[in-house]
Amino acid sequence: MIEISASKVVQIIFQHREGPIARAELHAFIDGLNVDEKAHLTAIAWVGRGVFDAADYPEALRTAYTEARTPTADYLMGMPHLSENLESGLEALGVDVTGEEEDLL
Repeated sequence: MIEISASKVVQIIFQHREGPIARAELHAFIDGLNVDEKAHLTAIAWVGRGVFDAADYPEALRTAYTEARTPTADYLMGMPHLSENLESGLEALGVDVTGEEEDLL
């Protein structure tokens, strides 16, 4: 269902929490994702924000593909509370975020 690894999303969460120092690295990391990963990342963030329910993930994903007008890194990094949205989105989709964080560390 989700075509971006949870570890990549958790890496983005960590980098976003590091604040302005890691912004250039975060931007480059997101830019380096493929089109599918970028769409899934956006959909996960929307689920975390409550724009879509977890059950509506396929619709969120279709919307992420069709509505992409701004570079994904710019769009997501402009989103208030990105790290919290991604964490909430992963959890809503059944991913053990704590386990993924521990694996990454």
